[in-house]
Parts: sequence; C-alpha cells; structure tokens
Amino acid sequence: MIKRFMVLATIFSLVAVAGCGGKKAVDPTPTETAPATPVEEPTETPIETPTGSTNDVSPISLSDVFFDFDKYNLSSEAKSTLEANARELKRVGDSNITIEGHCDERGTKAYNLALGDKRAGAAKDYLVSLGVTASRITTISYGKERPFDSGHDESAWAKNRRGHFVTGN
Repeated sequence: MIKRFMVLATIFSLVAVAGCGGKKAVDPTPTETAPATPVEEPTETPIETPTGSTNDVSPISLSDVFFDFDKYNLSSEAKSTLEANARELKRVGDSNITIEGHCDERGTKAYNLALGDKRAGAAKDYLVSLGVTASRITTISYGKERPFDSGHDESAWAKNRRGHFVTGN
C-alpha cells in the first residue's frame, strides 16, 4: 500500500510540475510589428438579370386604376393601366398581388363594400384575361373605410374610387 501511495504521489508531482507551465522564457529582443491596415469590405456587385426573365429581382411597379361614380366597369384608361400592370406582372413572373377595392364616402358601408369588391374583381378579371395567373391575385374590399384623400369634394372622391395594388403577398 505504501508503495502504491508513493507511485501515485510521484505521478501527481510530475503532472503538477508539467501542467503549471511556470513562466515562459521571453525573448528580450524587441520586435517591430507592422501597423494594422484597415480591411476594406468588398462592395456588392448586383447580379444582372436579363430583361424579361422570370427571375427579375427589380422592384415591381403597379399603378392604381380609377372608377367613375357608382361604377365598376373599366374605362379605356383603366384598361390601359391594367395592360401595363399585366406586362409588369409577367416580367417578374412569380410575384403575388392583392387588389384592394375602394370607394368614396357616399353610400352606405354595406353598399360600398360590395362596390369595392366588384371593382377589385373587375381589375382581377381583366388581368387574368391578359394572361396573368389568377392564383397570383387576391382581392379585398375596403369600401369607404380607407380613403386616399380625406376631402369631401369631387376631386377627393375621384381619388378614392380606385383599385389599389399591393405587391409581395
């Protein structure tokens, strides 16, 4: 037993001395270090995508369409706007949109919700007829609840009778 104790004590002593590390020898010769040079972050170079690609990552730009009082049929100007929107939607290929139907403040809440729904639906139907996939388009009606212009005259009302496009849904 004493022999075992002596062996363990010796091993422990050797491990303790080897593990301490003590002071390390320091080279007394001074060395010069080069001044740190600032690291420049690489600037990102955008990846160019050919025009017309379905992977086009440039922002999508869609314009609102406007309606006459108490109407949801598309004027020639609205159709022209929707044709430009359809080209834009085909350019990006996979972007989903929501068309919001809006009305002016005249009429009841229920009436304007129904009219806003018909306006958004008319815009969607025309886009689909131009080749935009229907599953990419959702519609919602806000009726008169979210006016663009809070005025109470024909100029304000004309701005509020619209189909508004929201991208990225």
